[in-house]
Amino acid sequence: MSRLDPRAPLVLDIHDLSRRPGSSRTASRSVPAPTDLGTELLGVPADSEIELELLLEAVMEGVLVSGSARAEVIGSCARCLTELRRDLEVELQELYAYPESDAAEDEAGRVQGDAIDLEPMLRDAVVLTLPFRPLCTDDCAGLCPRCGVRLADDPDHRHDEENDPRWAALATLLHDGGSRGSTVTNEED
Repeated sequence: MSRLDPRAPLVLDIHDLSRRPGSSRTASRSVPAPTDLGTELLGVPADSEIELELLLEAVMEGVLVSGSARAEVIGSCARCLTELRRDLEVELQELYAYPESDAAEDEAGRVQGDAIDLEPMLRDAVVLTLPFRPLCTDDCAGLCPRCGVRLADDPDHRHDEENDPRWAALATLLHDGGSRGSTVTNEED
């Protein structure tokens, strides 16, 4: 396992808590957001500020980190593509287990040396909180499928009945009464 870079913004030194069950401390940090923190339509822009308020508690198995993260998310409405800007606050909680701990690996982060990496916990909390299909309003009508106008801006929007030129041959059959009983013959010379 590679060692964590102690200068990385989301890496915390836990030397003062390590192996001292019952001890705790708080941490308040403003850190730049990592890249790709979000979904395809909505996310925290890279390098924007994330405010962290954390409580670190030493327990027998490792260090329990709990608290909150606040950031602004930016994206697009899934129906009308309007820009969205929202404040997001997520609750955080993760056990960072000592390497020799019995805590299941898939349920806990790992202490590496005297440091922990908060990025995977933050990424999981943010991405799981974001809506899969963000909307500007719950009743967003979207875009007109024919011309692309935003329907919320023009609720009475409609198009006159126009015939698609690809169906013109069928339309002439309807207007001519159709030749239902006729057969098509192939005349060869």
